[in-house]
Amino acid sequence: MSEQLCPCGSGKSYDGCCGPYHARRSDPPTAEALMRSRYSAYVLGDAKYLYRSWDEQTRPSLPSLRAIPPVQWLGLTVERRQAGGLDDEQGTVAFVARYLDGGRVVELAETSHFRRRNGKWVYVDGDVS
Repeated sequence: MSEQLCPCGSGKSYDGCCGPYHARRSDPPTAEALMRSRYSAYVLGDAKYLYRSWDEQTRPSLPSLRAIPPVQWLGLTVERRQAGGLDDEQGTVAFVARYLDGGRVVELAETSHFRRRNGKWVYVDGDVS
């Protein structure tokens, strides 16, 4: 997948964007980078990355993540972010992810909450609207 564009919509190659996070070569430096890498993990069916990047206090079991039915993801739009930068301990990112369900386009709007745990960003939970 190295020469293909990253599924997160950054416009970068997968290897120049979310690939190193999925391969454990580096950690996302911001809450938005983590959110984008998690979206890419959903697109690629990488349940292990989703599990690793989820706060241990709120994450579901790995088998339940592996049981999520695959869908055809169509794209991601980041609507806004609050904090979640290089020097922050918490942050939120609001986004809309689009996917196909039975031939119709569905929009999933979520405001995700992130925090640093042991120096690394983790997904805590999200408010879906």
